[in-house]
Amino acid sequence: MKLYVASPLGFSEGGRHFHDEVLIPRLVACGCEILDPWKLTDEAKLVAVARMPYGEVRREAWRELSGEIGHNNALAIAQCDALFAVLDGSDVDSGTAAEIGYAFGLKKRIIGYRSDFRLAADNEGTIVNLQVEYFIRESGGTIITALDEIADTLGALGS
Repeated sequence: MKLYVASPLGFSEGGRHFHDEVLIPRLVACGCEILDPWKLTDEAKLVAVARMPYGEVRREAWRELSGEIGHNNALAIAQCDALFAVLDGSDVDSGTAAEIGYAFGLKKRIIGYRSDFRLAADNEGTIVNLQVEYFIRESGGTIITALDEIADTLGALGS
């Protein structure tokens, strides 16, 4: 199963550690081929733009690279069999929410993972933002709350 992993985890050192050392190995162990948006764009390009001096040239370089990143991610979502979305945080990350909506529009199955115990829903009937949760559940997916649920959930999704 080709699995696109949507998350904000690449933005922080702790998040990258969890992503690279815990989450991705767990998904690979379940037999998934990972489409990782944090690895789809040449890291050297990111580093080069980040090292540019502040100003208009750097802003334009970021605009151009952002378009490339968005395009790469959209292509990967179109190629995946399912999307796995990390929903932790005080609210679902806006980029992750956009990826969920795009995947739903392409009729991809979606699994949400929320280990965060804080309340982040619109009402007591939902776990996260009601529209995000709707897309996940209507895709034939579900929201899990522990890493130990991944294998069974992916297995059921593959059936």
